[in-house]
Amino acid sequence: MQLTGNTILITGGATGIGLVLAQELLKLGNEVIICGRRRNRLEEARAANPGLHIRVCDVSDHMARTSLLSWLEDNFPSLNILINNAGVQHLYDFRNSTSNRALPEEEIATNLGAPIHLTTLLLPLLERQAVAVIANVSSGLGFTPLAQVPVYCATKAALHSLTLSLRHQLRDTNISVFEIIPPLVTSELGSEHRPEEVNKSAMPTEDAVSEIIAGLENDTLELAIGRAKNLVSKREELFSLMNAG
Repeated sequence: MQLTGNTILITGGATGIGLVLAQELLKLGNEVIICGRRRNRLEEARAANPGLHIRVCDVSDHMARTSLLSWLEDNFPSLNILINNAGVQHLYDFRNSTSNRALPEEEIATNLGAPIHLTTLLLPLLERQAVAVIANVSSGLGFTPLAQVPVYCATKAALHSLTLSLRHQLRDTNISVFEIIPPLVTSELGSEHRPEEVNKSAMPTEDAVSEIIAGLENDTLELAIGRAKNLVSKREELFSLMNAG
């Protein structure tokens, strides 16, 4: 695909992979919109990247997603790329009665419910464009789960399955459907509950985004990045190693 002259929405674009991807796509000559829950982080991103468009939107909320659609139709009718990137990750122990029972609901709403609903809402707008793309950001943990974050892993596995079905349903349309499968990267997502040595081993976000850009340009529809390639191809062996004890 051609990565210039597009109008792109990236959910969860104020931090991590979403922000670096927004920066690089902006440099390539695209109109880039990011949305997120925290206005201050969005404004920081815009201040550092003149030309970036921002929208406060909690994508886990049904009404916020509907409002986002109306705003996009009014302000960016040429939108042709949706990148479902927003995600949350929580520790969750089914055996622990003090576990916060609201955390799984937040993960399901953000990581799975939001991509389903946003894709449904934006599909008519995307279908009006000559060329369009939907890219879902899943995770290597959707293929080889880490048991301490079980709901996160399950939502990403579901997003992988959803992407396969969506790609099949849209196979005869103008819309290409990508799945981006990153490994652990140097971002805020989940960093607070990982050992420091694990965080230090994370792939630099900039390197991951470079691979994403190349994969999109080469039309690699299932795009596993870095160590995620092993998580996808060696899932059973690695599950035993990752969850030993």
